[in-house]
Amino acid sequence: MKSNEILYSKGNNDECHTPDYAVIPIIEYIPKNAIIWCPFDTQNSRFVKEISKTNKVEFSHIDNGKDFYRYEPENWDIIISNPPYTNKRKVFERCMAFNKPFALLMSNTWLNDAAPKQLFMQKELQLLMFDKRVRFNCRGIVNNKITFSSSYYCWNFLPKQIIMHTINTTKAIPKD
Repeated sequence: MKSNEILYSKGNNDECHTPDYAVIPIIEYIPKNAIIWCPFDTQNSRFVKEISKTNKVEFSHIDNGKDFYRYEPENWDIIISNPPYTNKRKVFERCMAFNKPFALLMSNTWLNDAAPKQLFMQKELQLLMFDKRVRFNCRGIVNNKITFSSSYYCWNFLPKQIIMHTINTTKAIPKD
């Protein structure tokens, strides 16, 4: 397999749902009147449900015919979501091309890759890091043995480059 094929490969475990305890911390950094685009989310997403309590949310999902690489809502200010972990580089390239703030929940293992170093060479990477690992719901199963930690990888969004946040993972995890 060629390196370009690896960078842009398709995964088979990309539809994992984020629990509300991992969405709530990002909300405090959203400007009051900002319109949030959740480009990998349905109306049942915790991102859509939690953020819409404070802000207007535009959501889109490939299953509804709105492919992130071809679709863009008419009005939005910030992207916030948990994107597919495969095609990470391509997702970040597209977000950066918009030249608007974003916050994407991503595995911290990605920091070992060359891609974030290359992509954020000219733009300051900001991280909202958690003290615990997020237990995602993948295909109806909540994984209690997560092998990686996650953070929000942000650009032009947080008030400083690195913020540490405590999360309460004992809350019930919805099975949406």
